[in-house]
Amino acid sequence: MLLIALIGLLILGGATSVVVFVAIALPVLLLALFGAGLIKVHRAARRARRRRSGYATARTLRAPEEVPTPRAAPDWRAEWRAARRRFATLRGEYAAYECDPLAVLELPALADVTVPATERFVDAFAEAQALDTDEPPPAEHAASFRRAVDRACRSWQAARDAAERIRLAGLSPEERASVRRVIKLLTVAKDSGNDAERLAAYAKARAELAKLERAGHIHLPRQAVASLEASARAGLPTGFQTSPVPEPARRPSSEPA
Repeated sequence: MLLIALIGLLILGGATSVVVFVAIALPVLLLALFGAGLIKVHRAARRARRRRSGYATARTLRAPEEVPTPRAAPDWRAEWRAARRRFATLRGEYAAYECDPLAVLELPALADVTVPATERFVDAFAEAQALDTDEPPPAEHAASFRRAVDRACRSWQAARDAAERIRLAGLSPEERASVRRVIKLLTVAKDSGNDAERLAAYAKARAELAKLERAGHIHLPRQAVASLEASARAGLPTGFQTSPVPEPARRPSSEPA
């Protein structure tokens, strides 16, 4: 367009008009070229930003991976000591049951090794007892002891659950009534402050227990028998002798020491 205008001025206006036209048109031309360059640079920068933004949005930004902290090797001596504490607790619970005639009468299946759950517990308890040591053993022995304690604790809970379900289910109605009478008599003897009343209650309880022992369905552990006899003698005058509790029927050979 500028070239056409310049040719027209040469034809119509002469050299003076051309000089005036060039003086005016040249800055305008330079400004136009400069503006066009700025627009081009701006558009190029905008396209570059769009490409970078699209790339960053499309890709999945991953969080820096955490370097796992190496775990310290387990202290088998600390684990062995923890297992010994668990076994001591279990041994205390088992001993408390065997020394409590009332507990045995309420859950007789827990003292009967012919019950499968009780037999499994007795075997597991005996294994852990055999592996127990006062001083830290070798690592392999300690690992065997920990596993045995785990089995003993699980089987103890299983045996208790089974005994809770069974209770007196294996007894005849007469035997169940006899067990309830013994429990009542022992409770009276335990709570009574009168020696004569307590002695009479223990005597009747021992007579009922003798019948149950002969029937073969209730077997008091030796510890429970000794506890019962000691309770019967407690508080009586010096030298007073109570009749011994009848010897319980022989327990199966798998009964723990």
